[in-house]
Amino acid sequence: MISKVSTVTRGEHGPSDRPDRTGIDGSVRTVYRTEIRFVEQNKQDEVFLKDGIPFWFAASGYVSLAAVSSAVIPMIFPPYKWYLVILSYIIAPILAFCNSYGIGLTDMNLEFSYGKIGLFMICSLVGSQGGVLAGLAAFGVLTSIISAAGDLMQDFRTGYLTLSSAKSMFVSQLVGTAMGCVIAPLTFWLYWSAFDIGSPDGPYKAPYAVTLREMAIIRVEGLSELPKHCLTICHGFFVAALGIDLLRDVTPKKVSQFIPIPMAMALPFYVGAYLAVDLFVGTVILFVWERINKKKSEDYAGIVASGLICGDGMWTIPSAILSIFRINPPNMQVFWSFCK
Repeated sequence: MISKVSTVTRGEHGPSDRPDRTGIDGSVRTVYRTEIRFVEQNKQDEVFLKDGIPFWFAASGYVSLAAVSSAVIPMIFPPYKWYLVILSYIIAPILAFCNSYGIGLTDMNLEFSYGKIGLFMICSLVGSQGGVLAGLAAFGVLTSIISAAGDLMQDFRTGYLTLSSAKSMFVSQLVGTAMGCVIAPLTFWLYWSAFDIGSPDGPYKAPYAVTLREMAIIRVEGLSELPKHCLTICHGFFVAALGIDLLRDVTPKKVSQFIPIPMAMALPFYVGAYLAVDLFVGTVILFVWERINKKKSEDYAGIVASGLICGDGMWTIPSAILSIFRINPPNMQVFWSFCK
């Protein structure tokens, strides 16, 4: 095909019967791009598939982890019996496959949504005698497996696009997981020792943990355990959010830009008011930046926002260390009292 294209470009026609050069040049470019994409795809397939991971290795590793987990996890969470752990490991590959497939198509990780399936299932099997604790433990087991599979899916996709070996990506995932087994508990201990995790008045309220616990309680004990008028309030806010979203869609852009987004309004109620302050400051910075230089704000706003979020997250480490040693920042506020 390339030789034919070269012949056409050199010119088989005489001056009198020479065809339209614009049409030929367009066809040549189209054929050339198709050939290049075909060669690149073949090269990617060759590199990605040459270092396959044996099925026996993956299966034996998964069975070994299931055996260790079924022996250790019931010691930590007694209501979560060993046969329930094995049941979780049996259904986990199905959920992990569905989640990985969805990540490949949409780049959205729904591990928590799939984990709730295990939470509801284990809660119903155990019942009122420890069902909440067993369901939360099952949620942790399933989300860990599903999350690892989803991350590996993204790593494989990146390796395929960058002509990296699949085996090297898998080994890197194993190394990172082994490091996480040490770093993650130490990090959790650091936060747990320095801050009041889960306190409604603290900086780390752990809202998702509260939500999962309430979901487990509802599954075990029913909707009667909810506060009075709770469902009525939920239904009202759901209808209100839906109405605001529809209003934003049907109104002109000049009007809709002043209508608040329900999801953004819900975040401060979910994680605390301090996030609303951060979002407001970021919005003001972006608003002023767009007025000064709209092009640069569109190009670099995401990078600057990522840097601010990263800096805020990195500061928690020295803050936790200072809190462990009971070193508090000085109070710079001065209160004056005037007495007659």
